[in-house]
Amino acid sequence: MGWNTLDDMDLSGKRVLVRVDINVPIVDGVVTDSTRIRRIAPTVRDILAAGGKPILLAHFGRPGGERRENLSLNQLIPTLERAFETKVLFAADCVGPGAEAAAAALQPGEVLLLENTRFHAEETKNDPDLAAGMARLGDVYCNDAFSAAHRAHSSTEGIARLLPACAGRLMQAELSALESALGAPKRPVTAVVGGAKVSTKLELLGNLIKKVDYLIIGGGMANTFLVAKGIDVGKSLAERIMKDTAAEILAEAESAGCKIILPSDVVVAEAFASHAPHQVLPADQCPAEGMILDAGPDSIATINEIFEQSQTLIWNGPLGAFELEPFDAATNAAALKAAALTRAGKLISVAGGGDTVAALNASGAARDFTYISTAGGAFLEWMEGKTLPGVAALDQD
Repeated sequence: MGWNTLDDMDLSGKRVLVRVDINVPIVDGVVTDSTRIRRIAPTVRDILAAGGKPILLAHFGRPGGERRENLSLNQLIPTLERAFETKVLFAADCVGPGAEAAAAALQPGEVLLLENTRFHAEETKNDPDLAAGMARLGDVYCNDAFSAAHRAHSSTEGIARLLPACAGRLMQAELSALESALGAPKRPVTAVVGGAKVSTKLELLGNLIKKVDYLIIGGGMANTFLVAKGIDVGKSLAERIMKDTAAEILAEAESAGCKIILPSDVVVAEAFASHAPHQVLPADQCPAEGMILDAGPDSIATINEIFEQSQTLIWNGPLGAFELEPFDAATNAAALKAAALTRAGKLISVAGGGDTVAALNASGAARDFTYISTAGGAFLEWMEGKTLPGVAALDQD
């Protein structure tokens, strides 16, 4: 991928339009989780240090093309100022005379925040006139919102075609991590894919079996694959209607030289509840009234052995009902093993997806992974092998 970074751009005295993701949770006007804001701070600081003038473009919520004061970005200014440690000015629109005047008046050391791009219905339609209006505000475009890069919007794709463009620090980190995991990985490569439904991850599985050496399947998805192998999973969550598709994936994986790993033993309970009475059984011996809620200790041992043999790990989705103790055991054990190998320099580990991040944080393993993506849909689409419009627009090749 031939995209530029901030280091490739002359930013001195330049107005730098920075597309960011600051779509953070707010309760009673207070930001309750500022993670996304903290993660864009290095980009803003580096632009300021290079003599540039950052002008932030962002969406917030889903206003549907209407101006809604409860979705105005001005309520984020105190949190932004604490993260950037500098003054943040505000323009009440992202295009037009007012925004142009505010951009022209911006002084060195200051940051300008433009109003919610989705107050304009044209934003999500990638309207060229809106993109051109935004482009008039800056000299350089910097995309630091990988989490929005799977959308071809005016502020993520259209504007990148109109100005010298580059990736911000967060975007650069995301792209570098994913390139190391799937683009040109160190082998063997292992992927962990969990979650409830095979049907939501068909494209992901189809892409991974062509690129990885081991594919470990967990959660409700694993039950569907067990059904495809003729195994009775009792009352377990499983998409029985998808068993033929699962069987096809198993066959395609074998042809591609990808070894799919399913649980050999399972933790079974009769109630989906924390600390429900449970037992460990071979995967093919689930009682008719039982529910498989986690992978068993033999399965964990197999996973750990595969991790030890691997050099690259990609993780999306838990191995069991991680939100219920003790059915988080397999996810926690595997996560901690991956973290230890990463910490020892033996494994490159990249993970992403909402449940995945929550599970890795809960286990205490997240801090030792090589990279944790919070990009959600964009992370999944990248893993599926799709072209992300916001990334493709940065390509200099």
